[in-house]
Amino acid sequence: MQPYLLSLDQGTTSTRAIIFNLQGQPLARAQRELKQYFPADGWVEHDAEEIAEASLAVCREALQQSGITAQQIAAIGITNQRETTVIWDRKTGKPIHRAIVWQDRRTADSCLKLKNKGHEVRVQQKTGLLLDPYFSASKIAWLLDNVAGARARAERGELAFGTIDSWLIWQLTGGKKHATDATNAARTLIFNIHNQQWDEELLSLFHIPASLLPEVLDSASDFGQTLTKHFGAPIQIGGVAGDQQAALIGQACFKEGMVKSTYGTGCFMVMNTGDEAISSTHRLLTTVGYRLNGKVTYALEGSIFVAGAAVQWLRDGIQLIKQAGDTEAIAEETMDSRGVYLVPAFTGLGAPYWDPHARGAIFGLTRDTGIGEIVIAGLEAVCFQTRDLMEAMKKDGAGKLQTLRVDGGMAVNNWLMQALSDIVGCRVARPTVTETTALGAAWLAGLYVGKFASLDAITELWHCQREFSPKMALDKREQMYTGWLDAVQRVTYKTV
Repeated sequence: MQPYLLSLDQGTTSTRAIIFNLQGQPLARAQRELKQYFPADGWVEHDAEEIAEASLAVCREALQQSGITAQQIAAIGITNQRETTVIWDRKTGKPIHRAIVWQDRRTADSCLKLKNKGHEVRVQQKTGLLLDPYFSASKIAWLLDNVAGARARAERGELAFGTIDSWLIWQLTGGKKHATDATNAARTLIFNIHNQQWDEELLSLFHIPASLLPEVLDSASDFGQTLTKHFGAPIQIGGVAGDQQAALIGQACFKEGMVKSTYGTGCFMVMNTGDEAISSTHRLLTTVGYRLNGKVTYALEGSIFVAGAAVQWLRDGIQLIKQAGDTEAIAEETMDSRGVYLVPAFTGLGAPYWDPHARGAIFGLTRDTGIGEIVIAGLEAVCFQTRDLMEAMKKDGAGKLQTLRVDGGMAVNNWLMQALSDIVGCRVARPTVTETTALGAAWLAGLYVGKFASLDAITELWHCQREFSPKMALDKREQMYTGWLDAVQRVTYKTV
């Protein structure tokens, strides 16, 4: 009887469970949408207990749907929205506050104060990151300072911090394991990516007690076993990676210079840089791609806060479309944005601008502008932002990009993928399995329990479903991109 791998993919807007066979084919999936809370301008929160409940529910549903039992699951892999911050009571397992989501900008001013005091250079040297509210450290500090009694309880060792992976591991193991992996630790702003340790100087800078912190393990490691009561039998948790690193693994980008871009709520382009932690001079992030058998593979990353979230806004915010899938047919029918640009800076702008104060805008409206043009502008914004990241990577010394491997929910939109190829000016390769984030977590779990001999064995399982090549004339591509840069300049307080 063939064993299977269960992947728990905990995202920003939903939680999914997918069961894969050892060939990487999905056999069953279950999904639940999550409620997001917006208590103030730029604030974004989740109910961590809802996340835990939804995670258990989708795993059970996938098992039931497939007829596969817990005994047949070789291991569980977990991949998660990164940077999102939870602090909970070690005795009760109850969160002290809602989770503060990666998109949240409430700590923008405190980060700016640290930056103005000259701390960013040192922080970037150690973590590869910038002083930005995106990352976990300032969120941890906010919770300790704003939840009554939290700082004193933390000092006494009564509280635990975790990104969502740690929170789920704690819940699944009944509090027996308080751990994270190197890719998630690398996104907290308090982890030194060079010596792979929590950093005392940075903990002091953010006033964070070390007693809060989880153990940092390899991405394929022993993260404990699930309680029998959850699924009927204990299952080994063998793989953990933040969502974008999991996608890098799921896309089999194991060679230096390979690049993937994931299009979900946000958009994240990640380049494998091998043994070298390249320090970006163009406001990209240096991060951990994965850590296996104690060996770190580094990556260069550009983070865009709003991609699929722009389509959600078109659907829910201004109700121009009924469902996200409608955008492809509308774009094919309309064909051209006619000079309309949508800059989706709903929660500020990420790389390479890093402006938490920027806000969204639509430019170029005329009496002829209709729903179709605005929908296309929303889709093209994803392409232009990807081009921003590609240009920054080039300036940091990356060679000309030949092929971009794509995944995420938006990657199924053929019109968008062709537009991406046209605007970025390179081949775009979409794999047979576009659930690469979940797949990457499954690969890691399989590696830990010995179902794959090596990364080479995983590489052989990656297959291209469709490739898109540029069709747009060079002058039009550059003209459109110049228009985008002008639109971005109008909404930013600072430009790059």
